[in-house]
Amino acid sequence: MSEKKPQLQREALQIRARARNKKPAFLRHESWRDTKFSESWRRPRGLDNKIRQKVKGWPASPSTGYKGPKVARGLHPSGYREVLVYNAETVVTIDPNTQAIRIGHTVGKRKRALIIAEAEKLQIKLLNPDIVLEETVVPEIDKEAAKLEQKKEKEKEKKREEKKKAKAKEDKLKAKKSKEKKK
Repeated sequence: MSEKKPQLQREALQIRARARNKKPAFLRHESWRDTKFSESWRRPRGLDNKIRQKVKGWPASPSTGYKGPKVARGLHPSGYREVLVYNAETVVTIDPNTQAIRIGHTVGKRKRALIIAEAEKLQIKLLNPDIVLEETVVPEIDKEAAKLEQKKEKEKEKKREEKKKAKAKEDKLKAKKSKEKKK
């Protein structure tokens, strides 16, 4: 499948990369002094904390001003917008030029295989296809479908037989009543 990244999305990714380069590394307070503090950001809550007070010369703290550019928000690194999919019917509504599919984690093997097949048919990019191999699931689906059809046929046959038996009983009762009336 060929890459179909539109120019607009490519530019948005470049803008996001430039903004990321300007953004400082947000360090946890005193992580540089003691090894027991990891560098991963934790909000300082102390009354006299210089980072919380945003004192000049101290590391920057995260704020909304560091948010990424609006055009690039929600874009996957591949340049597509992510769309969460739970069934094969919603795959049809997706635009293959700008959107990519991420299959929901609660989707089972059977539906996942159907979604993958539909996406390949429509040439839509899948962001998490490697979880299930389609070749191993499709024969199982065919076997299960055949079993379900056989089960339904057996149930229909049982219902027909029950109706015939019920009708035969009714006919016998009617015959008895008609004989009693004649006497």
